[in-house]
Parts: sequence; C-alpha cells; structure tokens
Amino acid sequence: MSAVRVIPAAGTRRIRAWRIGLLSVGLALLVVGGLVLLADVAPRDYLGILSWMVGAIVLHDGVLALGVFAGNLVLRRAGRIIPWGVIAILQCAIVTGGIVALIVVPEIIKKAIGTTNPTVLPLDYGLNLAVFYAGLALATAVAIVLHLRVTRARRRAASATSAR
Repeated sequence: MSAVRVIPAAGTRRIRAWRIGLLSVGLALLVVGGLVLLADVAPRDYLGILSWMVGAIVLHDGVLALGVFAGNLVLRRAGRIIPWGVIAILQCAIVTGGIVALIVVPEIIKKAIGTTNPTVLPLDYGLNLAVFYAGLALATAVAIVLHLRVTRARRRAASATSAR
C-alpha cells in the first residue's frame, strides 16, 4: 500500500497570505471599533446598541440570508437552462440588492414613524431604494448581455480555429 502525496495548488500560499492579511485587518478594525465604542458611547446606550446588533443579526441571518439562499436555489435549479455566468451575475445582483435593502429599510421605517428633528432623515428613502433597484436591474442586464456576447464570440473564435 503506497501513500498518496498531495501536491498543493500553485496559489495556495498566496491565498493563505491574503486570508491571514484580511483576518488581521478585520480584527484590527474590530479592536478600533471596540475602543471607539468604549471611548465615545455612554454606558447607558450599550443596551440599545446591543439590541440593534441582535436585530441586525436576526435580519441578516433570518431574512436576508434565507432570501438570498432561496433565490440562488431557484437560479441553480435553472442552471440547466441558464448559463452559469448569467447565474453568477444574477447572484451578485441579489446579494447587492439584499444588502442595500438591509441598510435602507430601517431608514424608511424610521421616517414613517417620524423623528423629533426632521433634518435627521431628510430624503425620500423609498424612492431612492426604487431608483437604486432600477439602476441595479439595468446594470445586471448590461452585464448579462456583455457576458453572453463575449461567451458567444469566444465560442465562434474557438470553433473557427478548430475548423482550420
């Protein structure tokens, strides 16, 4: 019985270095955020911040992540019909739209509730979100068309080269 020798992929060290670097930057930013929180926020506000963070986690994991997962599941099942490049573009659009909604919907709700200072939320966030989604749909459509054209041109070039 011989031992199987596993040869690492060519970019493994670079990928590991990037992961370590990004993890280090993330931890450093977490420490800076914690220090700023302790220095600038009154202890009486900690409970409100904690409840906001729990709400953000619930919204992200319970709503956004499930919605993105469901959308991606539908797209993956359509993978036999829709090219994988198009699915990847649509997945990026779904994730981007979900993240922006997660950021903007609380502002829409708070504006509907009302604030004591009308200059805190001065914009029409619902309209801005609709305009953003229209722009996202347009950008997604353009990216899909470009992807399909490039793919078609590559296939034609490959078939023309192999026919010679």
